[in-house]
Amino acid sequence: MRVKRLHQSKTLKYSTSEVDLSLMDPLIEKFRNKQGNLIPLLQGTQALYGYIPYSAFVKLSKDLGLNLNELYGVATFYAQFRLQPVGKYMIKVCHGTACHVQNVSAITDALLDHLEIEDGETTEDGLFTLETVACLGCCSLAPVMMIDDETYGKLDPKKALKIIKEVRRKNQN
Repeated sequence: MRVKRLHQSKTLKYSTSEVDLSLMDPLIEKFRNKQGNLIPLLQGTQALYGYIPYSAFVKLSKDLGLNLNELYGVATFYAQFRLQPVGKYMIKVCHGTACHVQNVSAITDALLDHLEIEDGETTEDGLFTLETVACLGCCSLAPVMMIDDETYGKLDPKKALKIIKEVRRKNQN
């Protein structure tokens, strides 16, 4: 099985300008002094920015008196949290059993080659992030991938590349 959690080692080449931390104020007030607030705070922060910027960790630590090491430890333990910006489109390629036996590895390899990235990375233009996942729960459509909330099934490398090229074309207009 190919699924693994990778940490980006490349420097991102698209803009990662500083975020507006005031957007976090309602979230902080909602969870202030509540038991078990750590994960909902991190989830809410990620929902605001698409990832959890370092400055957001510092704000949560200062405003709520939470330990910065604990915040970071929880965020790096759970695969749902991202510490780097992701592309405009999140591509998830299923590598569950049904997809695996239908040769999803060839599809993933074709996508990674075309996008010129590695698993877990984002394209230079910031348009796509590709991630292999253990299962998307769409076994009858195997092999399958999702782009954001849209599911594409019965794929082969050629069909998958055609979908990616179409999304890219739509974003050039």
